Amino acid sequence: MNLPNKLTLFRIILVPVMVIVSFFDIPGNFLGLGIPTTMWIMELIFVIASITDKLDGYLARKNNQVTNFGKFLDPIADKILVVAAMILFVEMGRLPAWIPIIVIFREFAVSGYRLIAVQNSGKVIAANVWGKLKTVTQMIAIILMFLTTHPYFAFVLRAKTEQEAMVNSALTYMSTGDFIINILASVFMTISVIATIFSGYEYLKGGKDLLKDC
Repeated sequence: MNLPNKLTLFRIILVPVMVIVSFFDIPGNFLGLGIPTTMWIMELIFVIASITDKLDGYLARKNNQVTNFGKFLDPIADKILVVAAMILFVEMGRLPAWIPIIVIFREFAVSGYRLIAVQNSGKVIAANVWGKLKTVTQMIAIILMFLTTHPYFAFVLRAKTEQEAMVNSALTYMSTGDFIINILASVFMTISVIATIFSGYEYLKGGKDLLKDC
């Protein structure tokens, strides 16, 4: 097995490691930023896995080590990593369940559609700009979600002071830093959902002529 494929397998192995880490309440507040040590470790694992996503493809092309196994496994590894992180956020109460549901539905639909298209015509439906936007925004959103201690769009109900939060239970006190990170995480996650929907639609529309014999 060549190095690019080993990196892809390593990325898949990191997913259950990230999940196992989430089960532990590791004491400490890393760097004093109010973010639990457990979240920092999960963040580090996700970032390392994301780097291998770029590195395996680069090495495969540079060293002429592109294989069918790699073409098959690489996108699967990406989907497992992203969906696992999103499900963990749902479990933590930081992300609504409908977001990973949309992502999973899109990935199953597009993957199945792609497989049928390849079998019928031997052609691969090319990724579109929405698909590339989806991938980038998903990675950024997930990295930012690890850095905020509040749920998706929590900044909308932000209390400016702890006293205000105590008076109004519907509001949550957020520091300025967490407020900004929560805004960015929520915006990028929303963009990724929109891109997920549009990329799936464009992908299926672009390959409809390949499925005429189905």
